[in-house]
Amino acid sequence: MEYQKELDARGLNCPLPILKAKKALAEMESGEVLRIVATDTGSVRDFQAFAKQTGNALVSHTQNGREFIFLMRRK
Repeated sequence: MEYQKELDARGLNCPLPILKAKKALAEMESGEVLRIVATDTGSVRDFQAFAKQTGNALVSHTQNGREFIFLMRRK
């Protein structure tokens, strides 16, 4: 999937990946997609909850080895 911005959150623990994603999404236009790469195992549930709370869509999340890759669409 095409994305407009990428956030490298590898090595960061909760809540930093969420806080950095929130800041990045705030700088984006409605409908644009942010790709986030994180290594925190708790990030899967964190990004699911973040999407529910903010209304931004968690388009997909996959795991590649020890990395979690999320695509979020700004509301």
